Amino acid sequence: MMRQMRENTKWIMLLALLAFGGLMFFEWGMDITGQTSGGFGEIGHVNGSPVTYDQYMAAYRNIYDAVQASQEEPVTNAQNRELEDQAWEEVVNSILVAQELRRRGIVVTDDEVVAAARSSPPPGLESNAAFLTDGQFDMTKYQRFLATASSEILLQFEAYYRDVIPRGKLLRQVERGVHVSDAELWRDYRDANEKSSVRYVAFDPLLLADDQVEIADDEVARHYAENREDFATPATAQIVSVALPKTPTPEDTAAAFERASGLLEALRGGADFGETAQRESDDPGSAEAGGDLGVFPKGRMTGPFDSAVFAARLNRVVGPVKTDFGLHVLEVTERWGQDSARARHVLLPFERTDESEIAMLGAADSLEALGETMPLGEAAAALALSADTLEIIEARPLVPEAGPIAEGGEWAFEPETAPGDVSPVFENRASFYSIELISVDPAGYMTAEEAETAIRQTLGLRKKLAVAAEEARLVVEQVRGGRSLAEAAAEAGLEVRDAGPFTRNDFVPGLGYRNAAVGTAFGIGVDDVSDPVESNQNVFLLERTGSEAADSAAWVAQVEAQRLQTVAGLRNSRLDQWLVALREAAEVVDRREEVLAAPDEDASSPGLPPVF
Repeated sequence: MMRQMRENTKWIMLLALLAFGGLMFFEWGMDITGQTSGGFGEIGHVNGSPVTYDQYMAAYRNIYDAVQASQEEPVTNAQNRELEDQAWEEVVNSILVAQELRRRGIVVTDDEVVAAARSSPPPGLESNAAFLTDGQFDMTKYQRFLATASSEILLQFEAYYRDVIPRGKLLRQVERGVHVSDAELWRDYRDANEKSSVRYVAFDPLLLADDQVEIADDEVARHYAENREDFATPATAQIVSVALPKTPTPEDTAAAFERASGLLEALRGGADFGETAQRESDDPGSAEAGGDLGVFPKGRMTGPFDSAVFAARLNRVVGPVKTDFGLHVLEVTERWGQDSARARHVLLPFERTDESEIAMLGAADSLEALGETMPLGEAAAALALSADTLEIIEARPLVPEAGPIAEGGEWAFEPETAPGDVSPVFENRASFYSIELISVDPAGYMTAEEAETAIRQTLGLRKKLAVAAEEARLVVEQVRGGRSLAEAAAEAGLEVRDAGPFTRNDFVPGLGYRNAAVGTAFGIGVDDVSDPVESNQNVFLLERTGSEAADSAAWVAQVEAQRLQTVAGLRNSRLDQWLVALREAAEVVDRREEVLAAPDEDASSPGLPPVF
């Protein structure tokens, strides 16, 4: 059982949602149904079982912390809504799984808990320094820890195993019956290893003149009526934008050169290179080693750095060398001709100075203050900043110099935002920015007149493909009448090209990837010529010129490893399907909007506390 448990750890953790489940059981005192005596009440139900505020907030805090730790900029309002929904989904799934455990009568015995605790440490402990010997997990240290652990820690371990072992049993029940036959494994192996070579002719419909096809007005009208969703238009907004990019200014760049020159002078004057690198270098990979980059071949480093290394005098500090990473002060300690070298460096990035950063923050504050009293364009002019008038799309708002503006876009499309309103100053990874709303055009549909040009192009391509297919059939008739493909193609003014060898899974230049043309290359015999094949908005004739069978002996040698990998994927798919089915059959009531809604300012009852 323990071996299976270790093999299934990834899926057990997914099923158990242990990212917050462990905290839920250990820290907030919830039982397996997710119920607790504390909190701010129920915010929903899952098949009659309550979803509590505490559960929801526990899940939300974990997700929020993980996302915030993975990015530099603050979590945006748009992101926050996604995190709230994700937390809700995790709590719902956790309760559904707990209900399924009870329905199936899946339990865990004391002996199973003891055996699991002794042989399968919880995830995370295997990388804990306290349990490592020479960088490897030491089971003896772990078991010694268990033997001397406090009763509180042992209770937490017991709670963990009493939760995860039943879920592992449930997982094995869900996976039961997953099987893959040798025939299926051979087919997959063959698709990845059998090769074909072809010569082919492409009958490109785009080479046909527009006057070779006729498109009637009623065809255009019918296409529009039958495919109206294809002509949906997103909501857009006209805005004025002002951005304060965080990129270094010319003055910042000059300051970086001045700093680099100072380091160069100090090092040439006898300063210790290693200590300087540890203190000053922005390259974490080499700074701790005193700037040492080890031995590297010519051509591995970025161009200017590489050129400097193989031109510099040995044991002579040189620089500053400018690259995309910043400024380098470097010293070549060993070199073997133009083959390889050993060097060390101090990297100084191009970044804003403290004074420049303060000036930028001051400008952002001033922009926000002025934007509260005047149009944004006037505020920008007062601060000698440039303002741009442009259109943004609700689904993906972008502004030059500011990049993606998720919060700004959200503000612009809020119903409460009116034309003439100026936003606060928002911050993202690239800049500080503010926008003024001019107008909003809601989502809708292109009119038939607006869509006509696109429709005629679509219908024209279809008709040109039909013409191209007919031309291809005429060439096939000539080939099957005794002419070579090259002769028939030349007479039609077309070029014969070669492709291969390639597998069914390869991208084939000229033919494409896993499409009808590539499949046909394996469906005809050597020296056979195919019927016309429509693929990638083109028409092809293919003649197979070579074939290389998959090696059955090599397949047999690796089939068990292939089976394990394939079964793992099928189990993953089965688990996904089971979770979806469980959710679809559940009665889920979401009352978050009702319960957690912010109270009116003049309401007498206090609102729910903020998350942080």
